[in-house]
Amino acid sequence: MTIETSNVSYHLDDVEFAGTVARDPAWQEPRPVVLVGHAWAGRSAFEDQRAVAIAELGYVGFALDVYGKGKLGNSVEENSALMQPLLDDRELLQKRLHASLNTARELEFVDARRAAMIGYCFGGLCALDLARTGADISGVVSLHGLFAAPDNHADTTINARVLALHGWDDPMAKPDTVLALADEMSRKSADWQLHAYGNAMHAFTNPDANDPNFGTVYDAHADRRSWQAVANFLAEGFDQ
Repeated sequence: MTIETSNVSYHLDDVEFAGTVARDPAWQEPRPVVLVGHAWAGRSAFEDQRAVAIAELGYVGFALDVYGKGKLGNSVEENSALMQPLLDDRELLQKRLHASLNTARELEFVDARRAAMIGYCFGGLCALDLARTGADISGVVSLHGLFAAPDNHADTTINARVLALHGWDDPMAKPDTVLALADEMSRKSADWQLHAYGNAMHAFTNPDANDPNFGTVYDAHADRRSWQAVANFLAEGFDQ
């Protein structure tokens, strides 16, 4: 299998966004697409690599962008400055997520009927928010994501299957927020699952995470187990 990547530009409200697509060019038939939501720094090599890993599972990987082309933070302050406006305006964030989904579905080698999303950290919140809008997709996966619910779509039906992969010692998503997510998903009659990894902190899938004081630490066991959970979840959804 040879995975090729390419850049895709798309627009919303006069803002240009830049995504990365990963696929096997040998495929003869359209394949399901899986969006990859980025962490708070913006779309980086990490998300692009995860899009490649998605392609290796047999799908089209689409590392999306919700900040805008070329916007990438390099410090806590810069990352927060990029993320916070979208946390404050979840409707705008959701519009950008749908623009990414529509772009992915329009790719000629994508089976537009079958789509899903995974996301890391802030991208996990993005994946959950896409589901919260009632998007007609197979499922979403939040990996060490943020769980705070938006003010809009409180009564919207969740059609997507939901999987949250969570480090139990994550200081950015403490147990009370986990329970709040469970209550929200149950209240909306979602088909939801939660996997909590003991002794795992925030960013447990990122090998570059090594700041216990900040709460971000790589955990090889949780990384391996969570990726297997992602693969199982996607296969189950797309086989239905």
